[in-house]
Amino acid sequence: MSTFSTWLTPIVDRVLAGGDVTPDEALRMLQAEGPDTWDLFAGANRIRHTFQGADVHLCSIVNAKSGRCSEDCGFCSQSVRFPSDIPEYELVDDAEVTKHAEAARARGSQALGIVAAWRGLKKGAQLDSVLERIRTVAKVEGVHADASLGLIDDADIPAMLKDAGLHTYNHNLETSRRHFPEVCDTHGYDARITTLKLLKEAGLNTCSGGIFGMGEEPRDRVELAFELKALDVDVMPMNFLNPMEGTPMADRPLMRPMDALRTIAMFRFVNPTKEIMVAGGREVTLRELQPLMFAAGASATMAGHYLTSEGRSTEDDWTMIQDMEMDYLPPGAPRPPSGHHGPKASPVTKGVRFPVLDAAEL
Repeated sequence: MSTFSTWLTPIVDRVLAGGDVTPDEALRMLQAEGPDTWDLFAGANRIRHTFQGADVHLCSIVNAKSGRCSEDCGFCSQSVRFPSDIPEYELVDDAEVTKHAEAARARGSQALGIVAAWRGLKKGAQLDSVLERIRTVAKVEGVHADASLGLIDDADIPAMLKDAGLHTYNHNLETSRRHFPEVCDTHGYDARITTLKLLKEAGLNTCSGGIFGMGEEPRDRVELAFELKALDVDVMPMNFLNPMEGTPMADRPLMRPMDALRTIAMFRFVNPTKEIMVAGGREVTLRELQPLMFAAGASATMAGHYLTSEGRSTEDDWTMIQDMEMDYLPPGAPRPPSGHHGPKASPVTKGVRFPVLDAAEL
């Protein structure tokens, strides 16, 4: 009788040799139980180590413009349509962005993402202000200037962002095409796809993933993994719903930790060469199992706070990385190139004494 392990082993070998998994195989991975789950993690870990090495990439974000967003994304406390109690302010100035970029470098992040709560970018004063903030971050040595600024439908704008020094643009698909109408009604899925395609055409790195635990089915998680694969995005952030007060999803239960880890592993099988970053919600969803996100195939994580919720102590994250016998990827080191095949050269970081930041810096 065929076991999960005997079924999985040739799939691992196929992926390591440059092959692909099928959607049906990916769905079966999410159904693993008991010891089969650990076989799944072992396979994902081998794939991660082969294509990404033992380096962990960290990045940070700054909530550069908070609240009063016109969109109705059901998970987001920054929507003007929901009564969430959050700070509201317009785009922060250059000095504030510089402070956050320097703090990101101090905590070991390779990038600072400038995030703004609005529908998207149009030419005009708003875009001019954004370009100036990107130039400001790009001047901070060792920190990539990244951004998450919403929808783009003008083909000129990605080139303008790149010229300003932008390295990577984040725009999450959030969930599958099938499930998306249950999450957002003020814009469509194709608008998000268009944004990513325009960015790729301009030669920018793309960062796109989703939020899991929003009531989707396992097949939606698989569909998202394959959609991102087809779009050839460079970094795939995996967030887990942290229900926020005042939003339509405030009462949703947290995703089970092992389901979250199986989803990370499935994403690694489907996208073996890509940067897979576990980000928002990891603290409340994975809890004491956070170190296993790397064993399940993740190669990166978010350091510091999120947009409207707190993250974990950076010192605790560094301890976790070292306890897992993985390496910290220092600021200024290159990210893995898209489509990379074969073990990645790793800078020597074992034995590095990481700085302990004052709470005010985090």
